[in-house]
Amino acid sequence: MTQRRGLLIILSSPSGAGKSTLARRLRDWDRDIVFSVSATTRPARPGETDGKDYHFVSEADFKQMVAAGDMLEHAHVFGNFYGSPRGPVQEAIDAGRDVLFDIDWQGAQQISNSVLGQHTLSIFLLPPSIAELRRRLESRGQDDAATIAKRMQKSWDEISHWGGYDFVLVNDDLDATEEKLKSILTATRLRRSQQPGLTDHVRKLQAEFEET
Repeated sequence: MTQRRGLLIILSSPSGAGKSTLARRLRDWDRDIVFSVSATTRPARPGETDGKDYHFVSEADFKQMVAAGDMLEHAHVFGNFYGSPRGPVQEAIDAGRDVLFDIDWQGAQQISNSVLGQHTLSIFLLPPSIAELRRRLESRGQDDAATIAKRMQKSWDEISHWGGYDFVLVNDDLDATEEKLKSILTATRLRRSQQPGLTDHVRKLQAEFEET
């Protein structure tokens, strides 16, 4: 049968819930999973490469893409626009490759309601407790106390939108959560919408049946 159609995998969580680690493990498990490269109107920073880190575009071009329906999701953050171009994602899923999105609940909602919404798999990661979430943020040693406080303040807003996702996992054990993610992905790849060759196969079976 025809190759399966890829998925738009949305992975969301409050900072410190293990999203980045699990996204990396998913890609190590299946190298055909690719990250979605966002478009932005902000200037490139030293060391950033166009098309790899971001698609750097002008504000006029960005707005034109939004108006034309060529942006799956977009947001205005600190004076700049960010979004997920539809073209590269469409090419990837048509070729049977899954595309991984690291976005918040607002972006997840936009993508789920987009023209590619039927091919979306959204997963939210919850921490086992707020105390553990704080401990993980502090143990990373990347942020000062003020930054951690801001992240903790924002975390509840993110957690409050857990009900808008297809699957919700409590990440109390990294290895166990990884296995659950793999099981979810393996099963969702077999959804009827992801198997474009099924219709032709059933027609073939029907023709064979009528010939007997």
